[in-house]
Amino acid sequence: MLANILNDINSVLAPRVCFGCNVHLNRGEKLICTICRNDLPLTDYTFNDENPVDRIFYGRINIKKASSMLFFSENGIVRELIHHLKYKNQEEVGSFLGDWYGQILKENKELHNSIDIIIPVPLHKKKFRQRGYNQVSSFAQRLAFHLNTDYSDTILIKTANTKTQTKKGRIGRWQNIEDLYILSDPNAIKGKNILLVDDVITTGATMEICARVLAQAPNTTVYITSMAVVP
Repeated sequence: MLANILNDINSVLAPRVCFGCNVHLNRGEKLICTICRNDLPLTDYTFNDENPVDRIFYGRINIKKASSMLFFSENGIVRELIHHLKYKNQEEVGSFLGDWYGQILKENKELHNSIDIIIPVPLHKKKFRQRGYNQVSSFAQRLAFHLNTDYSDTILIKTANTKTQTKKGRIGRWQNIEDLYILSDPNAIKGKNILLVDDVITTGATMEICARVLAQAPNTTVYITSMAVVP
């Protein structure tokens, strides 16, 4: 009772607004209003059937399966959510989406029983210090919780800050592309089924590089997923 009263007072003094449309949130609503939640463009892609995310990686990297939670568009709700996550210190967005998607993924018994470890695409240490967190971590951690599997953000390491490289062109123009990411301990993932997680898949270049590096460990199998994918 007291908690509800305090929440109501806090809502009046510092009203919470929807990250999607900026209307005030009602009690029971978290981060986004009910209307925006219902409007979130779920892909309905599964890890059982072939889907367009799989086809992004055909002929590029040998992965077991790929999928994504949401469709990303430049003027959509998903963009607003991920913008708040990456640039406005709203890590709870990752947890919110991770809990939602984790509930969906754990219904897939084959996937649930297959994944040994979940690994997020890492940030370079300089970018990590600037932001204070990896925007993928909270999402990936909640997936690990729901799939009842391990999580690690210390095995896959990014060796260079590629921000300046974007001014020169796509990430693929990096002179030593295979050196962008390394494994701190290949034996830690030897023989394991890995779910590699990112925020948004566009061309798939980053995920391709990371999957190649993970595959350097003997007998690994890589699955791929993300919060969103550009159609």
